[in-house]
Amino acid sequence: MLCLYPERSEGSDHIRQLDSMAKNDIQEQLDLIEHGCTEVISKNELKLKLEKSIKENIPLKIKAGFDPTAPDLHLGHTVLLYKLRQFQEMGHKVYFLIGDFTGMIGDPSGASETRRALTREEVLRNAATYERQVFKILDSSHTEVVFNSNWMNKMTGEDLIRLCGKYTVARMLEREDFKSRYAAGRAIGIHEFLYPLMQGYDSVMLKADIEVGGTDQKFNLLVGRDLQKECGQESQVVITMPLLEGTDGIKKMSKSQRNYIGIEEPPQEIFGKIMSIDDQLMLRYYELLTVHPVEQIRGMLPMEAKKRLAQEIVERFYGRETAVKVREEFERVFSARDSIPADIPVFNVTDGKRWLPHVLTVAGVTRSNSEATRLIREGAVEIDGVRIFDINRELPSGLGQIIRVGKRRFVKINS
Repeated sequence: MLCLYPERSEGSDHIRQLDSMAKNDIQEQLDLIEHGCTEVISKNELKLKLEKSIKENIPLKIKAGFDPTAPDLHLGHTVLLYKLRQFQEMGHKVYFLIGDFTGMIGDPSGASETRRALTREEVLRNAATYERQVFKILDSSHTEVVFNSNWMNKMTGEDLIRLCGKYTVARMLEREDFKSRYAAGRAIGIHEFLYPLMQGYDSVMLKADIEVGGTDQKFNLLVGRDLQKECGQESQVVITMPLLEGTDGIKKMSKSQRNYIGIEEPPQEIFGKIMSIDDQLMLRYYELLTVHPVEQIRGMLPMEAKKRLAQEIVERFYGRETAVKVREEFERVFSARDSIPADIPVFNVTDGKRWLPHVLTVAGVTRSNSEATRLIREGAVEIDGVRIFDINRELPSGLGQIIRVGKRRFVKINS
């Protein structure tokens, strides 16, 4: 089965006439594609593919794979999805690949230990939500949702052995995550070596022209180029996109890290979570999630810039009317300063530790860090009127902030 792929008809349903901009200005297409990208491998190959696409009036096949390891798409996913949408607006075809087979292995990219294997039931349940949520961004008429189990389930033992023969252990250990785990004596499952091979094989089966992925996927994307070449295909262009930090401002946005903003969360939750991020992270979100120049945002008052960002993100998924109402409600609650007692206690952070659960505990507002953590997760903690959900939140230095826990516990923190 190796190096065989399903024949696909490039009929009128799959061909979209490239617009006049695209036809007349390759450089403009290239500039749009490269905007916001971390790396393009290679730019010259991308240019040649675009020229061929226009000359033959056949859209390029743009592939992006998503393993359904959690039920929700979040803002981190949208960095990739909006780049795919950009390709669609240029007239190209997107293959939204759901890794229902590879998801049961678990992508080892960036992992410090072997990931828990998901059951088939978990994967399918999560995949159903992906299929629904993705069309909040992508154009359904120019998207084909594909599942890699369609070909992976048909592989024989012989096919798998031949696929494994395409790469060596030495090359696998060139990956930083594998290399560091091996050096530290942490386990690496043999099945984890299969993951990049199978992701690369997806590109062979789809005959992908371009694959888009996060920077942590670079090794896997390059495997796709190698396998296509081995199978006599033209190698795909690899485009890597930056990773969006979660609300903690440290780790990649991920549901497992509890630092994510889901695109189907209630609009009030989306707005509140964005308002809870620090000012530096806000600029990062503007850079990766909007078209507004960051320098323009730097000139705004941080609170106003953050409300503008929160309203824009809510509007994308719930419409302008809802976004305006959520902002008005936030401003009403935030401005209701008369609900805050005039004689609230003041606590000065002197030990330099500004981790929110710790501060609440040493300030006497909660009995323990675990209680503080639980209350934050339950949405019972507010800072300056903004509900906080990030248990890893660090209070900024040099600012006095009013914290409310529950309905009646208040403290002003000078950190």
